[in-house]
Amino acid sequence: MDERLFAVFDIKEIVDDNGVPRLRDGEKDVIGEISLKIYINGTEYASLLCLNQLTEELAIGFLYSEGVIDSFRDIASINYNERLFAVMIDLAAGKSVDKCESLRSVTSGCGKCFTYINPLKHDKFLPVPDADKFSLADILRAMRKFEQRSELYRSVGGVHSVLFHQDKFSVFNEDIGRHNCFDKIAGVLIRNDRMHLINTGMMFVSGRVSSEIITKVIRMGVPVLVSRSTPTAAAVNLAREYNVTLLGYVRSNSGYVYSGEKRLV
Repeated sequence: MDERLFAVFDIKEIVDDNGVPRLRDGEKDVIGEISLKIYINGTEYASLLCLNQLTEELAIGFLYSEGVIDSFRDIASINYNERLFAVMIDLAAGKSVDKCESLRSVTSGCGKCFTYINPLKHDKFLPVPDADKFSLADILRAMRKFEQRSELYRSVGGVHSVLFHQDKFSVFNEDIGRHNCFDKIAGVLIRNDRMHLINTGMMFVSGRVSSEIITKVIRMGVPVLVSRSTPTAAAVNLAREYNVTLLGYVRSNSGYVYSGEKRLV
């Protein structure tokens, strides 16, 4: 396992000694966290708290989610400075960042630069078109496999997992923030010229679906989002407005469909 992703600490472990709690010496792996800076054309644009993993892809996906770029062709150059924890991006000729967009500091929890669709970028968020039908049995089967996939969660803990699944190309990612996972997957798809597969794929997430998560799904054009946990009311309303099939509490052979049931067979 990549040792950049966690640190080892000397700790005291609480153990049971014939019904009496006591402490004993031990070691524990603790998930890592960096403050990743994103520079656009030499100016700091955002600071993201994340794992030190797929940093360039995270930056690409974040800028896509924000509506700054639409494809990898909008980036003239990109490189990661590991010493500074900074991704340096130069945009292609003709692309720029709106002056009204100030520096954002994005935490690993919920709550980002905007909760609903950013009115300045409204034209980047379109209803997801109806495409293929999706088998409910396949969704439940894929979720069972997804739940067993997170090696980092099992060994260290403290991370969320997201999977983009399509027959020709799948991406699995873990991070301390759910929104980082979605952005990293978007970055991988953009960098590998695979975004055209989105409208026939599904995404699976281990945690809650908030409005910030569903806006990323809408921006990518993902038709089906499946969560092991709950969506928020705002997320359900956005999913219904933008034609996303949203499933929650999907565990074993059960769950709930909150929107877009017409895609399921």
